[in-house]
Amino acid sequence: MGMQGIWTGADATALREALGLSQPQFALRAGIAVSTVKKWKRRGTTVQLLPFFAELMSTMLQQATPEQRRRFVAHQHSPHGAAATGAPKPVQVIEVVVPDSTMDIWSADCTTIAHDLTRKDLVLDRRQISKALAGLVVGLSLLEPLERWLSTQTDCPPMDYLRIGSGYQGIEQLENTARAFREWDDQFGGGLRRKAVVGQLSEVNEMLRDAHPPQIKRRLLRVLALLAETTATMSWDSGEQETAQKYYMLAIRAANAAGDPALCANAIAGMARQLMSLDHYGTAFQRADSERERAVDALELIRLAQDRLADRVTPTVRAMLHTREAWAYGKLGRLTAFRRSCDKAYGAFADYDSAEDPYWINYFDAAELHGTLGGRLLEIARREPSFAAEAAENISTAISLRQSNRLRSSALDQLGIVEARMIQGELDDACRLGQTALDTVEKTGSDRVRKKLLRVYDQTGQLRSVRPVAELRDRMRPMVSVSG
Repeated sequence: MGMQGIWTGADATALREALGLSQPQFALRAGIAVSTVKKWKRRGTTVQLLPFFAELMSTMLQQATPEQRRRFVAHQHSPHGAAATGAPKPVQVIEVVVPDSTMDIWSADCTTIAHDLTRKDLVLDRRQISKALAGLVVGLSLLEPLERWLSTQTDCPPMDYLRIGSGYQGIEQLENTARAFREWDDQFGGGLRRKAVVGQLSEVNEMLRDAHPPQIKRRLLRVLALLAETTATMSWDSGEQETAQKYYMLAIRAANAAGDPALCANAIAGMARQLMSLDHYGTAFQRADSERERAVDALELIRLAQDRLADRVTPTVRAMLHTREAWAYGKLGRLTAFRRSCDKAYGAFADYDSAEDPYWINYFDAAELHGTLGGRLLEIARREPSFAAEAAENISTAISLRQSNRLRSSALDQLGIVEARMIQGELDDACRLGQTALDTVEKTGSDRVRKKLLRVYDQTGQLRSVRPVAELRDRMRPMVSVSG
């Protein structure tokens, strides 16, 4: 059978009639609003379905019986169907059309983007989602639309975090829920809890479809941005890289619409950090040239955030941006620039004032500062072993300062210092610390932690004849096999 990539309202109505479903039944089957189904029937061939809905219709047609497909074709050619109004004759389906939604994310309104993204996320079977990297947007396709969009935005007055008023029953509860979900993220990583965040994001987006006073709408948009960024991080932590990137893009859009430059900068930094971690995923991204290209992309993203937003954010947010900048320079082997960015990060953080910071940046505390830069020193130490002692010192400081509920960060720190001690040749200490690290690893389902564990396991292979190392590897082995 052929493929239908363009769907009109008349086509959707023809499919509903071919399936023998009422408008409410069809809406329930598709997971869409009844009002949308009614609009499609009313407007017929004058409305072309958005890519997400077109994909949904194609999927439903694929799942239909041969007899229902024949009825669909007949309805399209009936006097009351698509053919009567001059619609193109249908081509039958052989595959689902996957839309390229990158440009839509920068041109459509936030509620449309969020609706399409969350509905697809909630409807599709997660087993059907590819964890490959082919769908990620990189290079000019990522940078040019974002830069063009940022350059054309009209600045909103900054949101006052301390004196914002209520004005909407339950909105404070939504904000508290978004805050709790962010704590979930670092405690548990991805997994089943991600679905709850997506569901809450969808509910907030439905509220945004109603009319609200400007201040209330901005608060709802800010909650939407917070939830989108949390979903992005959880998706990344579940290995769903393309999905994560799309949620980061949504967070950027919603934060800007809310007049929250700090949250917008944080989402851009998150997307940059994701790009710099892609060398852990897929053979194509393990090559040095690809890793370098993604570091260049990440550096450009951070520069966009700094140029456009850094003068309107707190010192803590600026410090965070400088650590991402240092990360990129370290990957590019530009050690002088790396040192300069580290100094800027420490300098900005020294000026932080917790009373000025929005609550969501509290993840970037002294432990995160030392842990992030220590991790970057460790990456350099893999090429230049003389950096291992400094890496270990920073990571050790991070471990001592970490809050007990930051499981993912703690696990990454602890595995990092194991690797640093291995590079230093301190095998007994590395193995002792490794046993403690595995206690933490067992408490989190983070894909990032599993990738880090696999790296440490692989690097200990040449030392397997040393008894403490062999014992550590024996304990790691089942964890590594589970992570794939």
